[in-house]
Amino acid sequence: MIADALRKLELDDVPLATPTGRLVGASGLLLEATGCKLHTGQRCQIETVDGSWLEAQAVGFREKLTFLMPFKKAVGLSTGARVLPTNDKGSLQIGDSWLGRMVNGIGEPIDGLGKLGGEHVLDAQPPRINPLKKQPVIDPLDVGVRAINSMLTLGKGQRVGLMAGSGVGKSVLLGLITRQTVADVVVVGLIGERSREVREFIEMSLGPDGLKKAVLVIAPADESPLMRIMATELCHSIAAHYRDQGKNVLLLVDSLTRYAMALREVALALGEPPATKGYPPSVFSALPQLVESAGNGENPYGSMSAIYTVLAEGDDQQDPVVDTARAILDGHIVLTRELAERGHYPAINIAASISRCMNHVISREHMLAARALKASMARHERVRDLIPLGAYVPGADPVTDKAVNLNPHIEEFLCQGTREAAPYENCVAQLERLMA
Repeated sequence: MIADALRKLELDDVPLATPTGRLVGASGLLLEATGCKLHTGQRCQIETVDGSWLEAQAVGFREKLTFLMPFKKAVGLSTGARVLPTNDKGSLQIGDSWLGRMVNGIGEPIDGLGKLGGEHVLDAQPPRINPLKKQPVIDPLDVGVRAINSMLTLGKGQRVGLMAGSGVGKSVLLGLITRQTVADVVVVGLIGERSREVREFIEMSLGPDGLKKAVLVIAPADESPLMRIMATELCHSIAAHYRDQGKNVLLLVDSLTRYAMALREVALALGEPPATKGYPPSVFSALPQLVESAGNGENPYGSMSAIYTVLAEGDDQQDPVVDTARAILDGHIVLTRELAERGHYPAINIAASISRCMNHVISREHMLAARALKASMARHERVRDLIPLGAYVPGADPVTDKAVNLNPHIEEFLCQGTREAAPYENCVAQLERLMA
């Protein structure tokens, strides 16, 4: 009796028919299929002329047409090709075995170290958290960068952007933060960057010790826009998983701008009208949804701090993505080309940067010293151009004289080598001594 019942259950699980669609159009990034029911976000497989299968995802529909976008370059497709829906629910399992591994945007290992496994189901979409249940940011985060630890102190659970034009030192600063930050797990999303930088980041920024506690999600510039989008969202899901397990997690995304560009490519392919500088409106609704999935969760013992690099095209701080990131993040660190050209590294413009959580995580003495240093820098900036011309006459204003005399020491304090360690407590003590 039991054997008959089991056989019946097994037979009931066998589908009587396989729903099959047909490919009826291909234009640029977008493919069109008909004949099978696909919901948005569902994956499918498309048969190529050589008999292999190309993975794609449903991104939209119109009447009987379903719009698909492939994960990889669409080669060898023909009209009438078969389209088979796939059921990938619960396909990703995550655990501690992911630490030290590198995956692509759909969670496939790309490091040649075998399959990944785990005991928990990982949702590809970042989780949403009730804002009333999020843990507050109350503890400082030691990122090992003197200028940030002292003047732009970050908190555990804070989300901040590194904003700069190309070639100013965002990636170098991100590598310094990666090596020095005190965290249990580091999740790195290398999104839309040059393939050459991937191995450099692993070997020079992380190193063997850093890699042991890191998970890398990689989608370089030659990947499809859909893969870049999924990689960005996947690294948020991974970081959220370890946060909810009670670990202190650092999430690094390089870069948020490439994610916005990938969203733009998909939206324009679907026919959405461009708005601000070619970005469709849906991009500016997707960015806060992504960022809000970062930060602290309900578990009081875990935290998730996030640092995003944001590319300011043409050094324009009013770029729409930069402006949006500035509004939705908990702070922004601006790197300027002027400081980089003067040999001041990291090229952080203290006056143009802000940490919105700084006052919640530092002492009163630290706050007063930071304000005094900012005031001194502002006073020196007023007369900086006059000093080389000999137009500045000491003695007229004692406060300005003090700022001029102190400025070389301030610049030396804010500069830091790429291999120099700067623990948080030491940074605060040096700042207070400097401004005493």
